[in-house]
Amino acid sequence: AGGNKPDTHIKNVNYPRDFKADIVTDIARVEAGEACPKCGGKLASTNGIEVGHVFKLGTFLSEKLGALFIDEKGTSHPIVMGCYGIGLGRLLAAAIEHYHDDKGIIWPLTIAPYHVYLCPLYREGSKVSEVAEKLYHELEADGLEVLFDDREESPGVKFNDADLLGIPIRVTISPRTLEKNSVEVKWRSDRESELVPLDEIVARLKELVSS
Repeated sequence: AGGNKPDTHIKNVNYPRDFKADIVTDIARVEAGEACPKCGGKLASTNGIEVGHVFKLGTFLSEKLGALFIDEKGTSHPIVMGCYGIGLGRLLAAAIEHYHDDKGIIWPLTIAPYHVYLCPLYREGSKVSEVAEKLYHELEADGLEVLFDDREESPGVKFNDADLLGIPIRVTISPRTLEKNSVEVKWRSDRESELVPLDEIVARLKELVSS
């Protein structure tokens, strides 16, 4: 057994001859449905995740570092140290585990890395690029976070990537929408989309983000 000293071990230790225990009890792994030892109710088992922690480190490190304070009597003491942490990566993983479908992530607006996924569908000779650039700068100027997908990819590739990334609002600009002087707006969590006139889109997106 450990001797409570560095590099010290004791042989032939016997309880209760050599030491006394503070607690002597039966200990077993608890199973769902068993009775709570405090209230008698049935215990339930569920999954959980550690997203933060607080540890009391005591004086072990402060003694080694010489981190001391002087009390009102002028006596020096080591600082009682502690530490805490929040697991941002774990929080994001927990959110994704809850907010997703078979296509990818569905970010809640409050924690999404961007508000809007701007998705221009380019075609030679169209004004899609010009309109998309203008809208991007207008949205950024009004404080919206925009992911501008300016790749020259097919609609299917862009839409699949948009669903995978899970940005809350997808704004699609195409020659077809421009024929109606509009853009298409779709929530990641919805199947349906809506056409919004170009002269109303900035105000409409600000309304959606603030709602």
